[in-house]
Amino acid sequence: MTIAFLLTTLVVVITPGTGVVYTLATGLSAGRRAGLVAAAGSTVSLVPHLVAAVTGLAALLRAGTPAFRVVTWLGVAYLLWMAWAALRDRGPLPVDDHRPPRPAGRLFRDGVLLNLLNPKVTVFFVAFLPQFVPPDAPDAPVRMLVCGLVFMLATLVVFAGYALLAGALRRRVLARPRLTTLLRHGFAGSFLALGLGLALTTR
Repeated sequence: MTIAFLLTTLVVVITPGTGVVYTLATGLSAGRRAGLVAAAGSTVSLVPHLVAAVTGLAALLRAGTPAFRVVTWLGVAYLLWMAWAALRDRGPLPVDDHRPPRPAGRLFRDGVLLNLLNPKVTVFFVAFLPQFVPPDAPDAPVRMLVCGLVFMLATLVVFAGYALLAGALRRRVLARPRLTTLLRHGFAGSFLALGLGLALTTR
């Protein structure tokens, strides 16, 4: 494992994507603990993608194959639903601070599904890990698994940081109705943009 791998992992994990957007939205709406649950769900969702990359199952999800298109459109539908839920004030950023908190199980589930239904994550693992682990190495699967676990650990740490930051800013945000509405629309737009971007992978 090299410094180049660790630096690349950090850059990739910090870059906003579905997991970051969901973690931030959850932390702002429900506090640090809920944000940490969302971060954990987003991280756990990487396990099937990593297993697919290590075992070679990712070949079934190559762009253009029926399996890739099915999973992609399921992911697109879920992201669009998240965008609609945010706009309808039922999703990641409810503006009413007096509502009962969303169950941790639902927060965790949504975090898992958001990335689990994103075949681009599996494709990313297939393109990313071989750059640091020679495929013809005798212990390539084990080394890829170790690198993948390090990537997941970095994801959890960075996402947890996002959750803690969002939780710390929560009261200030919810105290400003206009800012809350703007953020809710912003998160809805982010989910919409991510969904449309994922849809383009089927073309």
